[in-house]
Amino acid sequence: MTRLGARALIDATVDPGSFRSWDEPIDRTGYDAGYLAAIERAETKAGTDEAVLTGRALIRGHAAALVVSEFGFLGGSIGVATAARIVAAVRRATRERLPLIAAPASGGTRMQEGTPAFVRMVEISRAVVAHKAAGLPYLVYLRHPTTGGVFASWASLGHVAVAEPGALIGFLGPLVYRTLRGQPFPDGVQVAENLVAKGILDAVVPTGELAEVAARALALLSGTRRLSGTRRPAAGTPPREAQFETAQAETGQAGTGGDAWSSITLTRRPDRPGVRELLRHAADDVLPLNGTQSGETDDALLLALTSFSGTPCVLVGQDRRTQSQHRPLGPAALRGARRGMRLAQELGLPLICVIDTPGADLSAAAEEGALAGEIARCLAEMVELTVPTVSVLLGEGSGGGALALLPSRRVIAAGNAWLSPLPPEGASAILHGGPEFAAQVARRQRVRAVDLLADGTVHAVVPEPVPAHRDPAGFARRVADECLRQIESQRRTPA
Repeated sequence: MTRLGARALIDATVDPGSFRSWDEPIDRTGYDAGYLAAIERAETKAGTDEAVLTGRALIRGHAAALVVSEFGFLGGSIGVATAARIVAAVRRATRERLPLIAAPASGGTRMQEGTPAFVRMVEISRAVVAHKAAGLPYLVYLRHPTTGGVFASWASLGHVAVAEPGALIGFLGPLVYRTLRGQPFPDGVQVAENLVAKGILDAVVPTGELAEVAARALALLSGTRRLSGTRRPAAGTPPREAQFETAQAETGQAGTGGDAWSSITLTRRPDRPGVRELLRHAADDVLPLNGTQSGETDDALLLALTSFSGTPCVLVGQDRRTQSQHRPLGPAALRGARRGMRLAQELGLPLICVIDTPGADLSAAAEEGALAGEIARCLAEMVELTVPTVSVLLGEGSGGGALALLPSRRVIAAGNAWLSPLPPEGASAILHGGPEFAAQVARRQRVRAVDLLADGTVHAVVPEPVPAHRDPAGFARRVADECLRQIESQRRTPA
C-alpha cells in the first residue's frame, strides 16, 4: 500500500492552491555534528525541513488549520523544535478560530534529544486542550505508523479520530516491545481496523476519501453551514394545553379512555421506525462515531454528528434494532452516550438524545461494569450541560436505561411512546406475582405520552395520525421538526 508523505497528503486533500504554510525556519544552533548530519540527511530524504508541516487551507471550501507529520524525516519523531512548531500552529489556529486537523505519522519522541523532547508532548497536549476549550473542532487522521508518546498525547485527543487502512497504531512500537520482552507483539492488535472494533477509533478512512469525510465533519462540528434546499419546521410552538388536546385527538386517545397497552404493543413491533429511520428520512447528513474512545463499544447505542434542516447537532440514540434479551443496553453504551454529551458541550452544539429501549442489561457483568453508576453519571452530566438539549421518547422507554437519557431541558414524545420504571411485565410480577396483569398495570401507571405531557414529564407530543410503522418517513420528519422547534426555543431563552 502506498503511504503518502506530508506534502503529498496535503496536496491530495486540500482545495488546489489553498494551502498557506505557517512554518518558520528551524534554528539548529547547539546541535552536535553527528545530529546535525542526521538532520541534513533527513531533509534530503523527506524534502522537508522538519518532521511536521503546518499551515491553513480550504477543504471543500471549509477553512482549517493543518498539522501534518512527515514520517520520512527521522521517523516523524518529535524533537524540541518539532514540538515548538506544532504548538505555534495550534495556538494560531485557536487565535484565528480555525478548526484543527492533525495527521500524525510518528514513532514518538526523538531519541537523539531525549527527555527535553519527551516532555514537550505535554506542551502540545496543553495547546490542544485549550483549542478544544475554546469550542473549536479538533480532528485526527492517524497514519501509518503512529506510536509512542505521540499516540499517548495529542494524537488521542480528537473529537473525531479516524485512521489509514492497515495503519500500525499503538503505544509501544513493535521493535521496542520485541527488544524489551524478547518476543513479537501479538498480531492484529495494533492495527487501525482492530482499534475501530474496540471502540478506540471512529472509522478507517482511505486517503482518497479523507477530503470528503473531513469536509463533512467540519460542516457538522463547526455548526455554521446552512444546507440549501432543506425544510424548516413550522414557526412557533403551541402552548402545552393545545398540544395535549391535539395529541389526544390525533392519536385516538381522547379523554382518559386510551389504551396504554395498545401503545406498548405498537412500539414493540419489529417494523416500528427507530433512530436509524429518523436519521435516514430526516437528516441532511450523518457522520457516525464509534465507541467510547476508551476501548469499549456497544452497538445498542448510536452516536453521530448529524444535521436536521441545516442545524448541526450531536445525536445519541438507543438503537432498537440491536437491542435484545441477549444483547441489552449495557454500561459501555452509556459511556458512549457520555462521550456524546462531552462532544456537544465542548463544541457548543445541540444534543439530541433518542430513547428507545426495552430496558438496560440485567446481568452480573453489567453490575460489575458499573451500570448503575453510569446511569447516575449520565443524569449528572446532562443536567450540567449548557447547550440546547432535547430528549426524544421515540418508542419504548423502560427503566434506568431510559432514565439515563431523559433529563434534557426539553423532552418530547411520539404519540405512542411510553415511559415506565420497569417493563410492564416486571411491574406486574412485583405487584401480582406474575406477568399476567401487565396491561392493567401499564394503564394504572400513567405511562402514555399524553399522560406524561399532562404530568409535565414531557413538553410536547408528536402525534401519530397513523401508527409510525405505516408512515416512517412522515413520522421521522415530524419528530425532527419538533426537535428543531425545541432547540430554537432554548436558543431564544438560554438557561
